[in-house]
Amino acid sequence: MCGPVSFFFLKATSNVDKKVQKLIVLAGPTAIGKTELSLSLAEEFDCEIISMDSMQIYKYMDIGTAKPTLEERQRVVHHLVDFVDPADEYNVSRFVSDACLAIEEIHSRNKQALLVGGTGLYLKGLLEGLFEIVPVPPDVREIVAEMEKTNGIGFLHEKLKECDPESALRLHVNDSQRIKRALEIFYATGIPWSQHLEEQAQQKKQYQGCFNALKIGLHRDRELLYDRINRRVDIMIESGLLGEVENLLAMGYTPNLNSMQSIGYKHMLNFLDSTWTWEEALRLLARDTRHYAKRQLTWFGRDEEMHWFEPAEKENISQTVKQFLEKNIES
Repeated sequence: MCGPVSFFFLKATSNVDKKVQKLIVLAGPTAIGKTELSLSLAEEFDCEIISMDSMQIYKYMDIGTAKPTLEERQRVVHHLVDFVDPADEYNVSRFVSDACLAIEEIHSRNKQALLVGGTGLYLKGLLEGLFEIVPVPPDVREIVAEMEKTNGIGFLHEKLKECDPESALRLHVNDSQRIKRALEIFYATGIPWSQHLEEQAQQKKQYQGCFNALKIGLHRDRELLYDRINRRVDIMIESGLLGEVENLLAMGYTPNLNSMQSIGYKHMLNFLDSTWTWEEALRLLARDTRHYAKRQLTWFGRDEEMHWFEPAEKENISQTVKQFLEKNIES
């Protein structure tokens, strides 16, 4: 068996031939203090803000998403805020497309783009390129699984040596999952997995040349951050989060929508359908928000290019941005 059954590909989805553009990134977990600092930086360096938040995109969902207020949006131009219907699907692919267009518009006005938010996958897609992977057909998976069941993983590793020696050399003979994946890819496409990976690496390297990004990450003492999260939850409730959810239901938006299953909204829905008491809903809302902040910190903490500051270090942050903007992009 060596011919292609179906296909598997990896391709960058954005134009990689554009001029290299400087981009300031302000990232960090929820409730860390990104909004206040972003407004200050935007005014100081003549920026327009691009939201990097997977929930602030939605219309009618203001309180639970901690969306910038109308007053804040009047101070500084914001992009990718309050423009998607809650019933619509929105993903990283759409974000990359929308963000690239926004960056082009901002630079065409001789302004600086400032990307602000906590959705790490959006940042990764924008700066590293978005690669599409077409799944291997089920019949190919079944064939490989049957080969393993009948002959064992050692047999599969020998078969891999024949069609993809580079992957066979890289993978341990007991690495069942990856050996099967490599064979599936070859049987589905006729192209070795190692070649797919090499092409992806080259595309990623080429794509990364599109932006020269300064990444600023915000952190605080964990207990102080959690206190801020707890206060934010209280403010959301006092501001009418429950009423916002009731209004969305009255407008015809159903509880099963992805937007309605996000933090805050699902908690109010679970109270409204009597799944949780009011006290349970508030406790779990604060807990889940803290857990989300922890995941965000873990994600951004793996980024070796991130420059970390506390929000109060405004002078140091400002100086870092100034040096970045004054430095010429190396050809």
